[in-house]
Amino acid sequence: MKRKHKIIIARIAASVVLTAAVYVISLFNDTVFNFWVLLIPYLLIGYDILWTALRNISRGQIFDENFLMTIATVGAFAIGEYYEAVGVMIFYQVGELFQSIAVGKSRKSIAALMDIRPTVATVLRNGEEITLAPEDIEVGEIIVVRPGEKIALDGEIIEGSGTLNLQALTGESLPVDKFAGDKAVSGAVNMSGVLKIRVSSLYRDSTVSRILELVEESSAKKAKTENFITKFAKYYTPCVVIGAVLLAVLPPLVLGLEWGEWIRRALVFLMVSCPCALVVSVPLSFFGGIGGASRMGILIKGANYIDVLSKVDTVVFDKTGTLTRGSFEIAEIYSRLGTPDDVLGTAAHAETFSTHPIARAVAAAYKGETDTEKIKNFTETAGKGVRAEIDGKLVCVGNAALLSEEGISFEKTDAEGTVLYVSRGGEYLGYILIKDVIKEGTAEAVRSLKKHGIKKTVMLTGDAYGVAREVAERVGVDETRAELLPDGKVAAFEELISDGRRVAFVGDGINDAPVLSRADVGIAMGALGSDAAIEAADVVIMDDKLSHISDAIRISKKTMGIVRQNIIFALAVKGLILLLGALGLVGMWIAVFGDVGVMVIAVLNSMRTMGRKTK
Repeated sequence: MKRKHKIIIARIAASVVLTAAVYVISLFNDTVFNFWVLLIPYLLIGYDILWTALRNISRGQIFDENFLMTIATVGAFAIGEYYEAVGVMIFYQVGELFQSIAVGKSRKSIAALMDIRPTVATVLRNGEEITLAPEDIEVGEIIVVRPGEKIALDGEIIEGSGTLNLQALTGESLPVDKFAGDKAVSGAVNMSGVLKIRVSSLYRDSTVSRILELVEESSAKKAKTENFITKFAKYYTPCVVIGAVLLAVLPPLVLGLEWGEWIRRALVFLMVSCPCALVVSVPLSFFGGIGGASRMGILIKGANYIDVLSKVDTVVFDKTGTLTRGSFEIAEIYSRLGTPDDVLGTAAHAETFSTHPIARAVAAAYKGETDTEKIKNFTETAGKGVRAEIDGKLVCVGNAALLSEEGISFEKTDAEGTVLYVSRGGEYLGYILIKDVIKEGTAEAVRSLKKHGIKKTVMLTGDAYGVAREVAERVGVDETRAELLPDGKVAAFEELISDGRRVAFVGDGINDAPVLSRADVGIAMGALGSDAAIEAADVVIMDDKLSHISDAIRISKKTMGIVRQNIIFALAVKGLILLLGALGLVGMWIAVFGDVGVMVIAVLNSMRTMGRKTK
């Protein structure tokens, strides 16, 4: 508990004891000094409220909860309701204490995230190890990270191996083994081994710096509901004050009724009308939702995106890198001449100098030695394949269009996947069928989306329709649009939005930036260390778990449900007590519940957004 919380608890306790003592004494001796004696606990518990109200009035900021509490309690003293005045201040401070503790708790997840910020790093300069602030280290320098230390800057491991804890970044508790040649991201904790890392970006551009900036900015982006509450309070409070003045003045002046009774009713009216239950609980709900999501490695860029995400009814996926790993494996080798190993070996030699992911898959599958001395006149044609001379014979590896250009007779297959036809010296050897690997848990993630109210799922891809259809059937996507160029993806997405749907697009954030930006909500998957993802997306899922999409939607729906509950509850209770107070049917103690009690209940309800259940 913070020091300020302990101080306010001491003030509350002292005020309660003093007030109770005065009350007990008054039962035996009804002294006329009650006003002066009760003024002590009143000032003890309420001096900061009174001072804040006076200071705000001097600055032209009149209509706030401090002003309402001051007018109500000073008025209560003026008409002799001393105990009520002190009681109102005590219960109001109790409510403020609950609010402060709740806000502090909701900030813990953000504060925990801030702990990933490294304060120092060890850098090698002139053969010596020097400890510096991460901001003072340049790109290309070598940093040393020992067990238990945070990685201060993004880079590549050039020496050593270790186990990294990425939980603060991705929400994933399982550690990851890293070796020389692997990338290391700032904010990760090295659990074992000494690592030497060549820095690839300045601290201001590092992963940890971008994540912290993103989280810090998220609180500034208000949802429509938050903006409504802010505007509501701005106009509501002056109207309430005017209403209370009219309630206190008109009946005695017009109808000749008793001034004291109608002033008391006006004070009850003022007390219960304070909008702090809404002003506090609604932003707290959004803040709690953002904090709870961040602990799972889901970064939501603002409360406005929680609002929109809760209304999404259609989720559109990019295929490669999102539903599939973007890494390829050989599913089948068909040989018309020779053996399957001969077909694979010929293709692997021809693909040796290609950097295409499919070429890498072929090279990885071939277990033999590749003799680069045999390979001459290598050429690669985008969208078709490669040609090379191997042992003086022309080898072609690619799609049907490539072999047709060479006038080679071959048998076309209708197998689902990417087909590489292989020929050597003008003779057709066979084909290699390659498929993209579907991510583990993809089908379960799509089913989970439907459980959380998503009515339609769509996959957009540039792959052939047959390949796309097979992936869609295996993962359970409702609709597939294939063979799309980048502009075709945008056009297809525009068509979906034009149907009046609320659409979220899920991509890897690198080549999907146009569609991510166009979507009602853009979600970047597996974006740890990706500049494009963090810039273009509205929601960034730091690991590669598709299940976190439904988690983000669930958190958003839960948050918006709690916001609506608080608004309806607060307005309903306050409206009822305002009416009963104006009719003289309730006193100040009920008004205290209508203000402080409602605020405490709303705040406690808001704290439910901080839960981390994943199912």
